[in-house]
Amino acid sequence: MGKQDQGIAVSRGRDHVVPRTLSFITHGEDVLLLRGAPDKRIWPNRYNGVGGHVERDEDVLTAAVREMQEETGLQVRNVRLRGVIHIDAGEAQTGILLFVFTAQAMERQLSPSREGTLEWVPRERLSSLDLVEDLPLILPRVLSMAADEPPFFAHYDYDEDDALIVTFACHSTG
Repeated sequence: MGKQDQGIAVSRGRDHVVPRTLSFITHGEDVLLLRGAPDKRIWPNRYNGVGGHVERDEDVLTAAVREMQEETGLQVRNVRLRGVIHIDAGEAQTGILLFVFTAQAMERQLSPSREGTLEWVPRERLSSLDLVEDLPLILPRVLSMAADEPPFFAHYDYDEDDALIVTFACHSTG
């Protein structure tokens, strides 16, 4: 199968997505979160997982592991896909496809991140932090998933007041 067989030419006018990863690294009962730098373009001073764009020459798993290494300096194990979220960001025919992962850190020693301040947070403190707006919904979900549990699927949209609308798929795979 060649490049032309991928059907991109006939996909003009359809939605296209930018692939990104978002990862939550744990060590014991703590979760590593990144508090965005005050001058960060998106989510300044808010807590989020680590992640970023999938490069052209990468699969999403490789991208997630690369982003975790680049942003934290940690070596991780048990990297698992926990969810796939299609985000309608309001741009005509362009959205985001977010791949959500979890991983376990083998140590706690962090490298500084230019993205912001990394912080190990006890799970019981998560609800008291200024989290990125979708994390109160997805973080408890991903942290409670069994090792062999299939990933969740969701869609994000925004209403006329720019408020986030989250819809989780409720289809059974069984």
